[in-house]
Amino acid sequence: MTKRSFPWVLTFVCAAALAVLVGLGTWQVRRLSWKSGLIAQAEARADAPPVPLGDLAMMDDPEFRRVTTGCDMRGRRYVELQSLHDGQVGVRLISECRGWLVDMGFVPETVSARPAGAGVPPADVLPAPRWTAQVRAADSPGPLAPPPSNGRFYARDAAAMGAALGLTVPPPPWTLYAETSPLPEWEALRPSPPPAAFSNNHLGYALTWFGLAIALIGFYAALLRQRLRR
Repeated sequence: MTKRSFPWVLTFVCAAALAVLVGLGTWQVRRLSWKSGLIAQAEARADAPPVPLGDLAMMDDPEFRRVTTGCDMRGRRYVELQSLHDGQVGVRLISECRGWLVDMGFVPETVSARPAGAGVPPADVLPAPRWTAQVRAADSPGPLAPPPSNGRFYARDAAAMGAALGLTVPPPPWTLYAETSPLPEWEALRPSPPPAAFSNNHLGYALTWFGLAIALIGFYAALLRQRLRR
């Protein structure tokens, strides 16, 4: 094969494509390590004993921490968030406690009653129950999310919910999801933190990119062999 007949253009294109494929595969391997560490951290925090609510202020990243508090939620203002839980349509009741947004739990659409404090003894007669919650990052509403209407939200907009609840300062970028009911006398309320859903498909993605890189090498070798035979 002469210098002129050597496939320089094909070699350059294949080399560039190979570098991209190997780079993508390496990036996915790094993502796999990061995601595995994140999952391990979330599991460790979820299994740890709950800490007092006041301790969250000293944590840079309290997500997945469990907290315990005696914050009295009876008779507090709340907003409703349209939601779906276990195949049921309903709402989640969002209130606030010491400046934190609190997701008190899910209420099916078939339940028209709402907790309003009516018939509940004052806090100085019946002490407020202690309840536990899990800290989760607040979601950001999508650009196509419909605006709230009549006190009901259709997207978890933390800033707008805080304003509707009368907070003068925007709430922290986390929400307290009740694990035990802050309103135990109201049985329709179902406390239910969302599951920690992590998609960890990075190993499969890495194998795909590296497999394509190997296929590209085979393709280039086959073409080069064919040129040599000619």
